[in-house]
Amino acid sequence: MIWLDFETRSECDLKVAGVYNYARHPSTQILCMGFAFNDESVNVTTNVSEMRKVFANAPDHQICAHNAAFERLIIEHVLGMPMPIDRFYCTSAQARANCMPGSLEDVGRFMGASMRKDNKGGALVKKLCTPPFKGTDEDMKGLIRYCAQDVRAMRDFSQRIEPLSEEQLTDYHVNERINDRGVRVDVKLCKAALLYSDAEIVDIQKRVVDITKGAITSVRSPKMREWVLARLGPDARALAVKNDKPSIDKSVRAALLSMDDPDQVPPDVLEVIQCADDMWASSVAKFKRLEQLAGDDDRVRGAFVFAGGSATGRASSYGAQVHNFARKCADKPDSVRQDMVRRKPIVPIHGKRVTDVLKSMLRPALIPATNKKFVVADWSSIEARITPWLSNNGQAKLDLFETGADVYKVNAAKTFNITEDQVTKDQRQIGKVQELACGFAGGIGAFAAMGRIYGVDLPETEANQMVIGWRKANDWAADFWSALQEAYTNAMRKDDTEFEAGRVKYLRQNRHLWYILPSGRRLCYPYADFNSAKEEVTYAKASFKPSADAKQWPRARLWKGLACENITQATAADILRHALRCLDDEGFDTVLHVHDEIVIETDNPDKAQKALERIMKTPPSWAEGLPLNIEVSVMGRYGK
Repeated sequence: MIWLDFETRSECDLKVAGVYNYARHPSTQILCMGFAFNDESVNVTTNVSEMRKVFANAPDHQICAHNAAFERLIIEHVLGMPMPIDRFYCTSAQARANCMPGSLEDVGRFMGASMRKDNKGGALVKKLCTPPFKGTDEDMKGLIRYCAQDVRAMRDFSQRIEPLSEEQLTDYHVNERINDRGVRVDVKLCKAALLYSDAEIVDIQKRVVDITKGAITSVRSPKMREWVLARLGPDARALAVKNDKPSIDKSVRAALLSMDDPDQVPPDVLEVIQCADDMWASSVAKFKRLEQLAGDDDRVRGAFVFAGGSATGRASSYGAQVHNFARKCADKPDSVRQDMVRRKPIVPIHGKRVTDVLKSMLRPALIPATNKKFVVADWSSIEARITPWLSNNGQAKLDLFETGADVYKVNAAKTFNITEDQVTKDQRQIGKVQELACGFAGGIGAFAAMGRIYGVDLPETEANQMVIGWRKANDWAADFWSALQEAYTNAMRKDDTEFEAGRVKYLRQNRHLWYILPSGRRLCYPYADFNSAKEEVTYAKASFKPSADAKQWPRARLWKGLACENITQATAADILRHALRCLDDEGFDTVLHVHDEIVIETDNPDKAQKALERIMKTPPSWAEGLPLNIEVSVMGRYGK
């Protein structure tokens, strides 16, 4: 085993261009390489020939690095020594798999002060590794010490936490092959989108000045928030003030825009809020990132972070952020694209606002290679199937999926005490909101939030009836939530003893509250504490980053709804990993996996479609009895 860390410099901006373009850039060079064999002392060399010898003389050693893709690509493109992905072990992925932060600095703080990263290195990196390269000889000596310390810190924390299992390591390698393959981007479309965005910003600013009669000259001005808040009705204002702090962030804007009550949100205020939402729309930034990250072959690589979801192990996305692309797509993306590239008007022909059109073209900006197609498959209602299966007491719900029943209609029929054929379109929509909002012990607040997304707005008393109705229609659910709470609470009371709830087990061991999934994968709530007086479990939450001077990592409270959501999403992640592994074994080119969706790039769509049908509908051996179904489409552009 070789523990490895490179310090490099380049005229290419790593944060802007991404690691794949950075490693390939002709100006990129290695300043030093820190390495250690097994538990031996750390060495650092600045000699490129010596670096090559380290790998040439140890052809069978596993290479361990933090964010190992960087080291792997530097070895391949700068040292000129391509190596199989299977040789690499990523300690950042290992940290995330243990529900800890992925960065070396943060995982050190998370685990304790004795393993903190040397923060002085940041200043040295800025001097020596980024233009205009002003570092001195003394700075270089400091960088060498910093590199050695990184190797020691990485090895130290990696040996203290659970290693990646064989299966997890295989899944990490599958993810890296998908990252290496990348996905092709319609660069001309991205460039055109940015031009429309520039024109729209000018228009938005002018509209705001006109609406407010010159009181606000910039949407980004703090005065805009004050102007809006001063004109809201009491109910709307309550939505915009959180913990005594006024806000018009994304969630608040969405809530205010959906109120449809001129007494609460006057028309002129509504239009200013809409202008702010348009100005801050993330679609523009995403088009820019796609253009920046695209390589010489127009492919964006390195989009997926293995085990990026700290509590579940679900993949997340980096750079291109494909997981956050708007799901709604243009009905005729090729027509929209043609008009955008030719700089023709796109509103109101393709949408009410430029922002709406741009959002609808994010997914279609991803395209297959020439003479190939995308085959896109999405599991149907996978979380609604997994949760009753996990409870081991929800067979009646599973039977509905097995027979192809419309579960939204079933919810509505039981809630409104009518037959399924009497359910109206609006009532079915309520049944859909019930299913999406209530599965993880969601109450009135969850129903209202989900309702805003799907156009269901009910008074509080009626919303409460909808929650009660779903729970009556799914009587297995409340029992399961309570069983989860009892199991993890008992585990906190008695160390090293497993407690079951449905198909899941809880165990407190080595200061962590572990949960064991049906697949055998273990996840944890790190550094869990139990307040017996309050019957409350808290844990260090990896995604809560503390301030620089914080003395301890921020904590979160575990409750039964969160526990249910975590195990459901973690099990969905296991099913996705299993499918990706099978597709990789059979040689299919997966280019995207977004939530519960898999995208294959192929010149044989029929073969790919049959493979997806067979693999994704067949549960893994550990998930016997879980009914799975998918929807498959063949596309010339990514869509929905």
